[in-house]
Amino acid sequence: MSLRSWLGKGRTVRLLEHHDILNPELFQRSAALQQAWDDVREAVALTDWPHGSGSFTIYPESGKKSGEGNGVKLIKVPCIRVLRERGWDVEQLPDVGSSVLRTGDLDALKTTPEGFVAFEWETGNISSSHRALNKLFLTMKETATIGSFLVVPSNRLKIYLTDRIGNIGELEPYFGLWRDLTGINGALRIVVVEHNAESFDVPKIPKGADGRALR
Repeated sequence: MSLRSWLGKGRTVRLLEHHDILNPELFQRSAALQQAWDDVREAVALTDWPHGSGSFTIYPESGKKSGEGNGVKLIKVPCIRVLRERGWDVEQLPDVGSSVLRTGDLDALKTTPEGFVAFEWETGNISSSHRALNKLFLTMKETATIGSFLVVPSNRLKIYLTDRIGNIGELEPYFGLWRDLTGINGALRIVVVEHNAESFDVPKIPKGADGRALR
């Protein structure tokens, strides 16, 4: 199925909105970032649950209580697979002499003539989201990384995921602080995704599964 046909179905995970936090003009000027954004949009558009179904349907149970709701790590598997097929390296990091950043710290990394582009899909709690952003800021500060993308769930989707999952509602109050950061030349875009259907007829997304397994 072509991407256009798939998008026309409107049933995979939905790219709800995006927020440019640092150096937004780079997304207009840089051909490499424009191509990376095309890759990210396609990878998000082809992210489904259950995997292989061609749709993204969430089991509508709150994740507030232990053992209830859906896990998060497996959600990104189709997205990372598509990025890898489009030439991104999986679990890679630019070579830096830092005790904070280590190989495997980024979900995906694209090498372009203009520099690196980093990608993260948040699968941890809100504290993990702040660590992920600090990691992306530091990567752009210490390496030739021209841009970064962070994917987080919407306020509507978070209800059905593991309690306290990193989400746009808890990150948005910090946008003004991050936009005032200096000394970072790269661009940062936060991407918000949301399910397109709810049904008790689909399996829950398992918790505690290995989200790095791509098969």
